[in-house]
Amino acid sequence: MSLLGATALVAVALDQWVKWLCTEHLTEGRPVKVLGGLIYLSLLRNSGAAFSFGSAHTWIFPVVTLIVIGWIAWMATRLRSIPWAVSLGLVLGGAFGNLGDRLFRSPGPFQGHVVDMISLFEPYGQHFAVFNIADSCLTVGVALAVLLELTGRQRDGSKAVKKAT
Repeated sequence: MSLLGATALVAVALDQWVKWLCTEHLTEGRPVKVLGGLIYLSLLRNSGAAFSFGSAHTWIFPVVTLIVIGWIAWMATRLRSIPWAVSLGLVLGGAFGNLGDRLFRSPGPFQGHVVDMISLFEPYGQHFAVFNIADSCLTVGVALAVLLELTGRQRDGSKAVKKAT
């Protein structure tokens, strides 16, 4: 479905543009306070997942991401639902955004560190993980998928029928 691809493309483009802006204009160790301290832009390079989980096993994240991308590509051939297309497009865009970092950033392929920059309430993730646009797309896409599942929305565009007990 073209909406899935377009959503993914916009997510990747926005993620990479923001990462480029931050790597060009922010300095590690010098956070920028935004909205009176509600948000801080703090340039970090993360070898792990959220909260630096799995930092010693960086290679596993691109492998899992490639599996997810493959599943979404397979699912896209059967997709007939606009909300599901948006949901999976956000997940796909977020996956590609962080995969690009894992493959092309230092220290090298399958070990690259993801550029993170958004911190809530404190500059270095004291209250919540420091994240990026790709992470936000992944989170919103997965949350939408859970909501669609809970409300019985099918990927073919139909609504699940409740069975009488």
